[in-house]
Amino acid sequence: MMMMMGRLLVRLKPVTWKRCTHDIHTLRWRDSRYSWPCPGLMFLQQSRIPGGINKFSLPFSRLLVTKKKDKYKIAPVKQKQVKKEVEIKQRMTVAELAEAMDKDTDHVYEALLHTNIDIDSLEQDFVLDEKWIKEVIKKSGMKFKWAKLSEEKVKENKDAVRRPLSDPTMLVPRSPIVTIMGHVDHGKTTLLDSLRKTQVTAMEAGGITQHIGAFLVHLPSGEKITFLDTPGHAAFSAMRARGANVTDIVILVVAADDGVMKQTIESIQHAKNSNVPIILAINKCDTPEANHEKVKKELLAYDVICEEYGGDVQSINVSALKGDNLMALAEATIALSEVLELKADCKGPVEGTVIECRNDKGKGPVTTAIIQRGTLTKGCVLVAGKSWAKVRLMFDENNKPMKTAGPSTPVEIVGWKELPSAGDEILEVESEQRAREVLDWRKYVETQEKNKDDLEVIEAKQKEHYETYKKERESFSSMNWRQRKSAMYKANKHLMATRPKERTEIDELSLPIIVKGDVDGSVEAILNILDGYDADEQCKLKLVHFGVGDISENDIVSAEIFSGTASVLALFHVTVGKEKIPVAGCRVQKGQLHRKMKFKLIRDGHILWRGFLTSLKQLKNDVPVVKTGMECGLSLDKEIDFKLGDEIICYEEKEIQQNISWDPGF
Repeated sequence: MMMMMGRLLVRLKPVTWKRCTHDIHTLRWRDSRYSWPCPGLMFLQQSRIPGGINKFSLPFSRLLVTKKKDKYKIAPVKQKQVKKEVEIKQRMTVAELAEAMDKDTDHVYEALLHTNIDIDSLEQDFVLDEKWIKEVIKKSGMKFKWAKLSEEKVKENKDAVRRPLSDPTMLVPRSPIVTIMGHVDHGKTTLLDSLRKTQVTAMEAGGITQHIGAFLVHLPSGEKITFLDTPGHAAFSAMRARGANVTDIVILVVAADDGVMKQTIESIQHAKNSNVPIILAINKCDTPEANHEKVKKELLAYDVICEEYGGDVQSINVSALKGDNLMALAEATIALSEVLELKADCKGPVEGTVIECRNDKGKGPVTTAIIQRGTLTKGCVLVAGKSWAKVRLMFDENNKPMKTAGPSTPVEIVGWKELPSAGDEILEVESEQRAREVLDWRKYVETQEKNKDDLEVIEAKQKEHYETYKKERESFSSMNWRQRKSAMYKANKHLMATRPKERTEIDELSLPIIVKGDVDGSVEAILNILDGYDADEQCKLKLVHFGVGDISENDIVSAEIFSGTASVLALFHVTVGKEKIPVAGCRVQKGQLHRKMKFKLIRDGHILWRGFLTSLKQLKNDVPVVKTGMECGLSLDKEIDFKLGDEIICYEEKEIQQNISWDPGF
């Protein structure tokens, strides 16, 4: 007898059933999906089926009772598989999506292999578009749900800012800050040397000033002038501009025998952009070729009009080498500063500007600064850029200790945690905790701006990929689905040849460089020049590292161009003849190991060995190359005991003469 009620199918003999007489309200199936009244339903007698059946424990959808050779079998009906839900949000990175799916990043890469995304360019922090997020989840047999939107709290601005303008009654006269500007080799530094009776030029490389120097000069009249000596070379245009921004007066030095040159014009422009008055110093007037009238006429074309021609620019003929007429130049500077009525507030929190910075072996990070407001003392807490300091020591330009430094005073400050950058604004804050708050805020703002810029680049790249994908799809539009799948497989076959972590970098002609300088301004100037590099199609320029300080051993190691790196994971010996040879079991971490290239062994940052391999094997087979992510065994041409964690570097030494079209401007 067969009887079907709902989704229950029971096959049994007539003697095995009886009618249920339970009340209609008491018989309801326990499965939460079904709650039906069951009057008159036929139930199995428990005694006729081995093991028995609890009539209230099994729902309709889960019973199938059959008889086979006088034996009854109860089998559950298969349920529809429930897909795992993945909580997603807009703009997820590869790493974030992998974490949400409870998978590793390789799983995400593999799911994207059949899409038009360039897998080789994907990093863990690459932001995926919404359609790619959904595609990965779909290919992984999962389903997605949108995460609940949470309103991000606006972070409170914790930055330090300049204080409001002081009450005019609180202001006192201050010394003028004067910047010496002009073309290279027109005598700017020699002019300063004559004023302060020192020889700076002899200490500079090649006789060309490479730093911004700040010096306080005491005149016989008792007046004081703070001079900034900016480099005249074209490579230091940015430093010259920074000098003009903190100055009150510009002394424009022009050689009488040379006239107006390229850097002369740039100096004029910097002064005008900063709205700073100019005093003209025509140097080398004692030479036979001197023609100071020609210089004045040439300057008319750049709106620098001397008093002799009806303008307001004072013109002084000088000889910096012989010291002729220098006092007249100093007096003209003092006279102009009186007209400008230069004043400052000596009280309240300190404000200033970083002129240059360097790492001193005895003092640590040191900055040369000009104080503009307030009075600097030991113990003051300062912030500048993304660094802060508690002032430990102060020195003047002659390296003599100072107790205080007021407005217009150049001072060397010791106590910085890290080096700020030349041109950074110095502000005093009330405590070290406040300084850390300021730095945290500035780093947060920098991160937000970087994320915004990165997002724009990513969106542009994704748009480019989409256009390529669209064109590719259009080329397959006339094919049926089998032909289209085959064509797409062939087009993307090279992407599926290896896993992402096993792919090697493209062999391209490139020049990695490291830039080190003794002061921050020099490094910045060189980096500005490198920004103008425009010959990537001939040879790519890769900036490996830059910084301030001496060239270290790490810099030299970093400067070596390598083909691949591997880490030692296991140690063992093999017997060759009567000798036991040490062998290192390694995994290639980056690039690839080439059997015929040179190798070196590094332990704790020190190079222990350089030479060639005597063997390179994979699973007992000699191989010429081992790629990223693969394991291998290798032995060296010198018997060295390996240690776990040793680093094996594969590199190539070659000299290539390359001519490029780039002109750095000097």
